[in-house]
Amino acid sequence: MNFNKIVEKLTKKEETIATMESCTGGAVASAITDIEGASEILKFSAVTYSNEFKIKMGVSSKVIDTYTVYSMETAREMSKNIAAFAGSTYGVGITGKLNAIDKNNPYGEDNVVFISIYDTKRKQYYDEKIHVICESREKNKKQIIKHIIHLLETKI
Repeated sequence: MNFNKIVEKLTKKEETIATMESCTGGAVASAITDIEGASEILKFSAVTYSNEFKIKMGVSSKVIDTYTVYSMETAREMSKNIAAFAGSTYGVGITGKLNAIDKNNPYGEDNVVFISIYDTKRKQYYDEKIHVICESREKNKKQIIKHIIHLLETKI
């Protein structure tokens, strides 16, 4: 489970990627940078645990208020805004709850993660909602990365 094919494909196509991660805490960007040549394709990465910094990075507070921070609508805002901020071909947005209660955001489904990839060329979202079932955060992050790799392999 790694980003080898993704880095290779993006490099060949001279395309780039950026990430805005919440529950994964930078694990996606870290997995990308484990691959030789990642500096050619990874434009920018942000870890936005708090609503405040999601909003500072362009996520609409109205979207968070209407749909909660744990929603596909928020993940879409994250993916589109990080792509625009970085000037990248693809933006990846990830938000969700990993076996935790969030006292600042009591709404939204537990153990559900929302993944959105925004394709700036096609102006299209590739979305996936997954249930995380592992007891450890580390294993859940690996499961999320697997889904992101699959989405990217099939869409780019």
